[in-house]
Amino acid sequence: MGKCRGLHTARKLRSHRWDQKWHDKQYKKAHLGTALKANPFGGAFHAKGIVLEKVGVEAKQPNSAIRKCVRVQPISFISSVDILYLTSFG
Repeated sequence: MGKCRGLHTARKLRSHRWDQKWHDKQYKKAHLGTALKANPFGGAFHAKGIVLEKVGVEAKQPNSAIRKCVRVQPISFISSVDILYLTSFG
């Protein structure tokens, strides 16, 4: 069964396309806004924070390095309990 092809089917075609957009994974991710809400920075590129402690995180198997990390509490979300790990390799 194909799509409608009549002269008066514009509304049906348009509404069906609108419904089918939401089945596309990338479209849904971009337009729902849940990825933005789940982001600890709240969509910002930079954020300030208070360093709580320095942590050494060990690398996975074939490598034996210890990565230097800090545990940070963002200033803008100080009331919540969000704690982030920031890693540097220098």
